[in-house]
Amino acid sequence: MRSHISIKDIARAAGVSHSTVSRALKGTGRISPATRDRIRHIAKEMGYTPSLVARSLVTKRTHSLGLVVTQLSDPFIDRIVDGIEDLATAAGYSVLLSSSHADPAREMAIVEAFHTRRVDGVIVLASRVGNLYSERLQELSVPIVLINNQANGEYIYSVSADDEGGARLAVRHLLDLGHRRIGYIGSSFRPPSNQRRLAGYQAELKRAGITPDPDLIIVSDTSDDVANGRDALSQLLSVGATAVLCYNDRTAIGVLVAARESGISIPKRLSVVGFDDIDAGWYVTPPLTTIHQPRMEMGRRAMQMVLNLLAGHEVSNEILPCHLITRESTTFP
Repeated sequence: MRSHISIKDIARAAGVSHSTVSRALKGTGRISPATRDRIRHIAKEMGYTPSLVARSLVTKRTHSLGLVVTQLSDPFIDRIVDGIEDLATAAGYSVLLSSSHADPAREMAIVEAFHTRRVDGVIVLASRVGNLYSERLQELSVPIVLINNQANGEYIYSVSADDEGGARLAVRHLLDLGHRRIGYIGSSFRPPSNQRRLAGYQAELKRAGITPDPDLIIVSDTSDDVANGRDALSQLLSVGATAVLCYNDRTAIGVLVAARESGISIPKRLSVVGFDDIDAGWYVTPPLTTIHQPRMEMGRRAMQMVLNLLAGHEVSNEILPCHLITRESTTFP
């Protein structure tokens, strides 16, 4: 096996000084094109790779990014991670991934660990302690950007989807079909986004002259979205619901599972709308009408925000629009 090839090794092979090799590899300084090309060819033949450690000592950057997600099995995160990695790779950054399991203490510990690894920036998905990061920014001296922050309070750098606007689109779709008894299955496990989606649900009903019925609103205390949907079905039907907006697609899938087990026809008996547009929504029976969140674009925007902050540019929080995806889980009442 070859030992590590250094710039001095290349300089000896090329018969030039190591500073000339350094300029040739970096493409800087006064050096003839022929000499630069010859040195680069020799470096490639010798199997030279630049030392990231040495480069970081000079640039004060590691070109690495810390990414905290809730859990790797969450089907919501895949496109977001793709968006982050897409832009990170193009910018020459590597991404270190860790999961918080929605544990605030674990989330903070991960961010602190990333800091000790000298990452240049951190992105946190669905943060439980996002409002605390403002106090740590000056101490950590690295940008921290949140995606779909789930902590109450304001945070200085964030990217999120328009939860309220998305919920209004869903309810408007059901109203246009003729539904008037429309339920909502929420999640108190994610207070900020649940409050915004519930607010959108209520606002769109009021716009149509319908007073929201508390009996049609079910907000569970557990984090198991599928179980929340399963458990809510019988209650919704007992109070005369003909349609339901679910906090997310997994909750909607829980409703579909419970309906199948009970022999209840979807959408004939109950129209169901999800939120997120995860891939599983295509494959359930019936395929799920849902609100699409631009997850890949959210990841790209968060990564661009980190790059802008590292470059010293001013940034502002971003809220991206959602849109309705109509499939077979909704119909006329």
